[in-house]
Amino acid sequence: MTTLRIAGGQVLGPDMTVERADVLIDQDDGTILAVGDVADADETLDASDGLVIPGLVNAHCHAAMTLLRGYADDKPLDSWLREDVWPVEAALTPEDVRAGTELGMLEMIKSGTTGFADMYFEVDEVAEAVEEAGLRARIGHGVVTIGKDEEVAREDFETSLAIAEEFDGAADGRIKTAVMPHSLTTVGEEYLDDYISRTRDLGVPLHYHANETRDEVAPIVEERGKRPLEYAREKGMTGESDFVAHGVHVNTTEIDLLAETGTGVIHCPASNMKLASGMAPVQAMLDAGVTVGLGTDGAASNNDLDMFGEMRDAAMLGKLAANDASAVAAESVVEMATRGSATALGFDSGRIEEGANADLAVIDLSSAHLVPHHDLVSHLAYAARGSDVRHTICDGTVLMADREPLTLDEDSVMENAEKRAKELVERAIE
Repeated sequence: MTTLRIAGGQVLGPDMTVERADVLIDQDDGTILAVGDVADADETLDASDGLVIPGLVNAHCHAAMTLLRGYADDKPLDSWLREDVWPVEAALTPEDVRAGTELGMLEMIKSGTTGFADMYFEVDEVAEAVEEAGLRARIGHGVVTIGKDEEVAREDFETSLAIAEEFDGAADGRIKTAVMPHSLTTVGEEYLDDYISRTRDLGVPLHYHANETRDEVAPIVEERGKRPLEYAREKGMTGESDFVAHGVHVNTTEIDLLAETGTGVIHCPASNMKLASGMAPVQAMLDAGVTVGLGTDGAASNNDLDMFGEMRDAAMLGKLAANDASAVAAESVVEMATRGSATALGFDSGRIEEGANADLAVIDLSSAHLVPHHDLVSHLAYAARGSDVRHTICDGTVLMADREPLTLDEDSVMENAEKRAKELVERAIE
């Protein structure tokens, strides 16, 4: 057994208390062996003047959309997708997806994210990139059937099922999969009827966008006389391992449904604000016992993958939505970004305790914007930045030490992404 000691820092415990302690990791099986006084280890990582936290989990993103960062801003969701995003995505190559995914993972590693959920295309490229970068991920092929003939639509769903079966458990278990219909309004009912049962037979979760905008809610209510998540439950899409993105426009009935079924909700506040989608009732969901995680969505609608910014946005927006300054408090958003997201994705991560996955980040507390140290949990939610991350560890492997990424060539990744992004847009607008 090879051991790694994270030494000399303070540690954020599962109960959101902070104590001075070391963390001992078994690097062979990627788990935490002990938290406390650790005398010896094969290797040591310095956490002096730092706070050791669970690695952040970005529970909903489209990593390769880093190639579209800043490409089409300041438009509402429907026209943004149809006029800008989908036409460019139609010109994507596998190499583009690989380049964008690597850029996204570089950004996440450098900002303390150790796990993520990714809905996109060319998922074999995504899986290979995840394996090499060393992160933990739940990945899947996004399915859209609107505007497609039946043969192409069914092929899309078959691809999602095949990808989910092929890559579940890859990268020594760091990769898990899901079947990912894009949303309840972009996938036809007949396809849900045929493929949801096959997803259940496969034993993987479902992940889809739900209730993101009023325009997604209204057609289902008008056509079916029921709320979108009631429709989803009718179709067998609200199992305990399933998780939906956004959940902005959910009512009390749907919140109760989510709590009852154990279906997770991934809150994406920056994207929801930028696209003017609305304010999710996060505190109401938390009060009802819904599993709420946090995600950035894609870099085209955020425009970064920094989960510290997402925590701050979630806290601020949550207070406005509830008209209550005490709503969505610092502890709540830190919980959402760690244990909440990990639980929604089915990762044994998001907490620092014996037996959990050794997915960790070390925050440097020496910067002026993190002084004084009255309340470090408050600092995580309101003051910390991705650039404050000193070390990132996933599955017991050090992915970044002293701000230097170790599994990705930073310069090469950025240069390749810049080149491919420009060529992609040129092809798309020809």
